[in-house]
Amino acid sequence: MPDPAARDAAEEASAFSHPAVAPDASAAYGDHPDQVVDFYAPRDGRQQAPLVVALHGGAWRAPYDRQHLTPFVDFLARRGFAVANVEYRRGGTIPRQGGTGPVAGRWPDTFDDVAAALDAVPKLAAEHLPQADPRRIVLTGHSAGGHLALWAAARHVLAPDAPWRLPAAPALRGVVALAPIAHFDRAVELGVCGGAVTELLGGEGEFDVRARHADPALLLPTGIATVVVQGRDDVVVPQAVADAYVEAAAKAGETVGLTLLPDVGHFPLIDPAADACAVVAEEIAQLAY
Repeated sequence: MPDPAARDAAEEASAFSHPAVAPDASAAYGDHPDQVVDFYAPRDGRQQAPLVVALHGGAWRAPYDRQHLTPFVDFLARRGFAVANVEYRRGGTIPRQGGTGPVAGRWPDTFDDVAAALDAVPKLAAEHLPQADPRRIVLTGHSAGGHLALWAAARHVLAPDAPWRLPAAPALRGVVALAPIAHFDRAVELGVCGGAVTELLGGEGEFDVRARHADPALLLPTGIATVVVQGRDDVVVPQAVADAYVEAAAKAGETVGLTLLPDVGHFPLIDPAADACAVVAEEIAQLAY
């Protein structure tokens, strides 16, 4: 049996080995440099293509931006999808006092940006990506981006005092969350991404108050078709996190699909060279069409 850490490192190296792919168009949804969406047209030239809105991962930390997701985004475009690749503000590059790595997330900026971007995408796509069909939007995201995708699809479930609350469910065909950080308590128990969840919420003192606005497992049921795709051998965001989210959904009376991929870790889900990436594209197609 291969060493799990060595396997994860090899899978990460493969996923990050592809050159970044430039977008066909870009548009700002705010004044900050990170408030931008890149658009990719379907490579087969089709019109009225389903629109996939993609949110990158990287533990909500500044060093990881949307560029590492562009090979995956291009893979989807080559499968006939129109794609919007969303950037958003993440944590700072300077560690917190006593910390050893970049801070995870900004409160409330990270959530402000994702909400604003999702609200703006239909109008921006109409202008910059006319091949897209705004009536067929599928939301996807990887890891921390998977969390944000699930959260964005649940904004109508937020408490009335939440600034990001929508009056009705967003117009989505569904969500395909890839190895998402979908259940905060379980992720904290497992130390996912070096305490990134607690950092995202501003520390332990803010955790309980803010988690009710940010934890997808507490924002159920959503009434929106949702599928989680998870590698069984993921050591970054282990299967136990996905299992906990699916169980929380079931307790809330909702069925969330769970596609488990054997012999797959964290990064093959967004690696165009991996078979797992084709599975992801098929899951998106199942919702889009």
